[in-house]
Amino acid sequence: MMTDAPARRPRLQQPGLLREIVETVVLIGLVYTLVNLATVRFYIEGPSMQPNFHQDQFLIVSRLHYLLGNPQRGDIIVFDPPGDDDSANNPLLIKRVIGTPGDVIEIHDGQVSINGTALNEPYTFEPCTTQTCENSRWELGANEYFMMGDNRNNSRDSRAFGPIARERIIGEAIVRYWPLTDIGIVTRYRFPE
Repeated sequence: MMTDAPARRPRLQQPGLLREIVETVVLIGLVYTLVNLATVRFYIEGPSMQPNFHQDQFLIVSRLHYLLGNPQRGDIIVFDPPGDDDSANNPLLIKRVIGTPGDVIEIHDGQVSINGTALNEPYTFEPCTTQTCENSRWELGANEYFMMGDNRNNSRDSRAFGPIARERIIGEAIVRYWPLTDIGIVTRYRFPE
């Protein structure tokens, strides 16, 4: 009587150590490249976004957030200000989106209004003084955004250089990662409708 021998399983090809190392290095390189294409690291300089962001903090800014959508009122964004000549005197800026395309922004006696409605801004450092918030009015075009720093009395923003064109926006701040004591997700203030 003949017994059937169990069927042999095919041996899996064992990749060599060199191949494993090369694949790991390539994978790390691809992940690193994708992360750098999708995000930017940003360093806070100056007090313009206090009390929410402080000097020497580092942020991760997402370039992907606005590929499928547009900036919304309350977003914290990094952008290239108009008149920038890529010098150290004209660095990228971080500000809060106050006005979106089609809005009418008005400042009267230090109060900011959008389309005739005064904004409640609990995130600001201190009330805007009449010296830094002169009575002004801006009508935003189809592709324009109005930016203001949270420290209204110490911020170079759209009050100085006007509305920002959409193509000047780099991305939205999403994570604060340094110093470690300040690590966390950057949340957007939701304005009431």
